[in-house]
Amino acid sequence: MEAVFVDFLSLCLRWLHMIAGMAWIGSSFYFIHLDLTLKPDPHLPAEAQGAAWEVHGGGFYQMVKYLVAPQRMPDKLAWFKWEAYTTWLSGFSLLVVTFYLNAQLFLVDKTVLDIEPIYAIGLSIGFLIAGWLVYDATCKSSLGRNENVLAAFEFVFLVAVFYGFLHIFSDRGAFIEMGALIGTMMVANVFLVIIPNQKKMVASLIAGETPDAELGLQGKQRSVHNNYLTLPVVFMMISNHYPLIFGTKYNWVIFALVLGIGFVIRYFYSFHHAGKPSPWWAWGAAAVMMGLIGWLSWIGSNSYQQDARAIRPHVPFSQVQEIVTARCSVCHAATPVWPGFAAAPKGLFLDTADNIRAHADQIEIYAVRTKAMPPGNVTDISDADRNLLGNGLAQLASIK
Repeated sequence: MEAVFVDFLSLCLRWLHMIAGMAWIGSSFYFIHLDLTLKPDPHLPAEAQGAAWEVHGGGFYQMVKYLVAPQRMPDKLAWFKWEAYTTWLSGFSLLVVTFYLNAQLFLVDKTVLDIEPIYAIGLSIGFLIAGWLVYDATCKSSLGRNENVLAAFEFVFLVAVFYGFLHIFSDRGAFIEMGALIGTMMVANVFLVIIPNQKKMVASLIAGETPDAELGLQGKQRSVHNNYLTLPVVFMMISNHYPLIFGTKYNWVIFALVLGIGFVIRYFYSFHHAGKPSPWWAWGAAAVMMGLIGWLSWIGSNSYQQDARAIRPHVPFSQVQEIVTARCSVCHAATPVWPGFAAAPKGLFLDTADNIRAHADQIEIYAVRTKAMPPGNVTDISDADRNLLGNGLAQLASIK
């Protein structure tokens, strides 16, 4: 009963996380677009920066932006913050339910670092806090005065942190931890910088004072950072479903390329929305980097598969079945015996010879090529057994 409840709770949290994330990303992208399309208008008040006309849903809208604040405070003011807060709260709850409650499976890999799950959880939370503190301090330092230098530093910082995570957590856990860290940085920008600065500006306006323009510039800096980090953080969140991404030797390079892809795509739209000459080369660069990701995921897989023409020792199917039964079917069975599983993950059954034959390709990707399964290598499958399994599955495929 407990496993069923946890599984249903995970579903609810994942759905909420997706809905809130779409709302946050959608509003963020919209306001970035709006900010870049504003045009000067002599008919606007002196304190207005610009205006934009838009059409949607059969109606016309005139959007006006004030550089600091209008002379008079409006009666009603919409705050865009709960989308971000809900995204983080639901995401962290999902992290707890999926990764912390099953840390032995998804967060810890004893072949990477032999650490107790409770310590891995503590490190995970500690890194989220420490990562934000380093990022925030950097933005407030002299580096923060030069956006290009700051961007280069943050790129190196994030790649270095991810490389470190790969030596502490499982590969799958490292990707999710990195996604959680970037997401924490983004929502902390909203909670600790953007919204507080906006509230200070509103308070100054109500008091009849001139709001500090520096507060708006600080908020704009963090908003731009969130804009460029959005696409990579979404990739991190879905990466745990694709072992050819997280379970390869060059996964840290793949992470760096994902950051690059997110940057060039948002760079293109920043110019395109502003009415400047569109840097169409950005799409070519993104395509090349995506191609590199595919190539790295292939060459970084388990070495047994590198030469498909290699002469492999004969492995009888009975030996393949023995390895799968001992190492995989504790979860992938009609009645899983591993604690916390009410049903076989993804509805994949590997408890009979026919099922093993039917899912040979998936076994080869998850358990041989990328070592993504068993998660955290909890059943202690050796590299020798993985290679035997790979050879046996390759021979099985040749028979088909």
